[in-house]
Amino acid sequence: MSNRRYKKQERHDQILLELKLKPHVRVADLARQFGVTTETVRRDIEDLGRDGLLQRAHGGASARHPGSHRDLDERRHERVAERERLGRFAASLVSEGTSIMVDAGATTMEFARALAFLQTRATVITNSVQVAMILGQSPATSVRLTPGDYLPREAAVIGTETCDYLAGYNVDACFIGAAGLSETGVSEAVAGFASVKRAMMRQSADHHFLMDASKFGRTHLERVVRLDDIGTLISDQQPKKPLSDALRARKVRVLVA
Repeated sequence: MSNRRYKKQERHDQILLELKLKPHVRVADLARQFGVTTETVRRDIEDLGRDGLLQRAHGGASARHPGSHRDLDERRHERVAERERLGRFAASLVSEGTSIMVDAGATTMEFARALAFLQTRATVITNSVQVAMILGQSPATSVRLTPGDYLPREAAVIGTETCDYLAGYNVDACFIGAAGLSETGVSEAVAGFASVKRAMMRQSADHHFLMDASKFGRTHLERVVRLDDIGTLISDQQPKKPLSDALRARKVRVLVA
């Protein structure tokens, strides 16, 4: 048992470090290492698992595979309070009579709920079935759902037909999410999502990326855009160095909900 008293964040950082060195850690071993109870370690693992930073396993935790991504139904139960706050803030930026594009994801669903609650008069073009259903209940919103190849696990459509449809419109802004943000740019884990996001950006006067802090420092297989093209980042926390320095150097506007 360690004589050192670890703070909560230090325990979290150490658990993630251990998982970079080995595929699995045990609750009992971590409790001895930190000099805390097994209940404390289990709560730490619950916190990290809720943020999608590890995979909870029997007796401990396992590392997530690089580029792994949970389905929409699983993600929508993670960091709920942060995404709700982020969604409300982003929705407050939408002016009456605005035309926008909104892509698929757990965070953009919260944005859609907030926009529907505000009953802001807007035209919304989306590739998300969930976003379309949520905003379709608002009498103030005109919704257009793109055609394309349906992804059941994401409740979204993608593909050439989707991008071609988006190319037929010019809108005031897009509100889109992503799986990762690092110094190399914005990246996406779901195949086909990156091209839809870029198509939305091409047709939008302003770009708004909605990403909670758990996405910071992550890099996935498909790059969406470099930092220079982000426009505005809306998050629940300010990014830390070196990401914050990179964003500032590229003149990315960062708004914290």
